[in-house]
Amino acid sequence: EVLLVESGGGSVQAGGSLRLSCAASGYTYASNCVGWFRQAPGPEREGVAAIYNGGGSPYYADSVKGRFAISQGNAKNTVYLDMNNLKPDDTGMYFCAAEEAPIPSQCRRGTILFTNWGQGIQVTVSS
Repeated sequence: EVLLVESGGGSVQAGGSLRLSCAASGYTYASNCVGWFRQAPGPEREGVAAIYNGGGSPYYADSVKGRFAISQGNAKNTVYLDMNNLKPDDTGMYFCAAEEAPIPSQCRRGTILFTNWGQGIQVTVSS
């Protein structure tokens, strides 16, 4: 069973920074993609960033380019999302997702369909 656990959320003022962590276990995909999504109050979930474990440029949503950075830990079972210059519009529940990625370009373009999800963690940015 794939298990994804997010940590590092919280409340911060606009302009501040947070680091989210996603600890993954229970899957042995040789090629995988890990992504971060967020959901403000409402039904839509927005893809924020994604990274392919085999390298290459990560995917970023236009709304976070230049402010957020996704990276893999040394053990590659942890993925981080560094969020800088946070804005009130960044407020929401942030979810980690993981999926096998036999076609790496799908991960790098942010078009992969994720089926494994964490429980989510709240990020609140106040003005």
